[in-house]
Amino acid sequence: MKATYKKYILEFKRPSGTSRGIMTQKETFFIILEQDKEFGIGECGILRGLSIDDVPDYEERLKWTCNNIHLGKNALWEALVNYPSIQFGVEQAFLSLNANDPFLLYTSEFTENIQPIAINGLIWMGDEHFMHQQIQQKLREGFTCIKLKIGAIDFEKEIALLASIRNKYSEKEIELRVDANGAFIPDQAMLQLERLSQFGLHSIEQPIKAGNPNEMKELCSMSPIPIALDEELIGITDVTEKEKLLQIINPAYIILKPSLIGGFKGSMEWIKIAEKLNVKWWVTSALESNIGLNAIAQWTYTLDNRLPQGLGTGGLYTNNFECPLRVKNGSIFYDKNKNWENNLIENICI
Repeated sequence: MKATYKKYILEFKRPSGTSRGIMTQKETFFIILEQDKEFGIGECGILRGLSIDDVPDYEERLKWTCNNIHLGKNALWEALVNYPSIQFGVEQAFLSLNANDPFLLYTSEFTENIQPIAINGLIWMGDEHFMHQQIQQKLREGFTCIKLKIGAIDFEKEIALLASIRNKYSEKEIELRVDANGAFIPDQAMLQLERLSQFGLHSIEQPIKAGNPNEMKELCSMSPIPIALDEELIGITDVTEKEKLLQIINPAYIILKPSLIGGFKGSMEWIKIAEKLNVKWWVTSALESNIGLNAIAQWTYTLDNRLPQGLGTGGLYTNNFECPLRVKNGSIFYDKNKNWENNLIENICI
């Protein structure tokens, strides 16, 4: 078996804003396996400034992984515990290599185009006009669950934006999720949560920065809006520590991003603990290309979670890869009549 890796820069169609800043590009890496004229591919979807493996020796660790691919998926997963995006890339690459079709990792009613996956429509931060434009577009596209990034523009303007949505659409018509990406200051967060609660929100992701478990515990116990942990899960690799965190904070939800928390195996550890503690969950992609998104979507369907998932990011880039994934009527489909880009793996290897 031979393993190589390639860097790839994804270009956003338009600058996309979060509370951590504006993104115009997204760096990603692919691990490509070759054996007996067969190929496998996995995406290492690092998020600069957020992933725990955003470290200077990242590419050195990728080289080490390729040079030691003979160790196999399980041993590599253990060795890469501090590099969750590479763990995930290795998982995908082995699944891909061992499949009859390198892009068909989990055969199901989803990949047979019998059953889609419900997803939320993502609204990026920006000025009021831009955010209103996005909301109208998502509604035209048939979304009934919308997630808004908040925390970057003036809070009063965000309140006004939510009010304008609720003036037009009831809770039964549109489910609203918001994601603060840790933007609220702890001693002001409860007042902000109380003001947001008038809009009948489904949940709020990560109201304060990760790493403040006692403050987060207090918010979760008192918040009028169900709180979902997102960034809080990043960097916690020990199963005992995972359970301890959820026991302390006791959130309503956790959000699983395989690229940030150790791939499918790391995500399943969180899921088992969450279900044991009656904490609900859903899966979200982390701005991967369609290669990583494809793997996440196929895996997510096998989990039989009926909540809208966060898998609608494939259309963000100008240079993403053509694939069978399609978003329609608030769901993601696997269109068997659409093919992957011709010679995709070979072209990446060049």
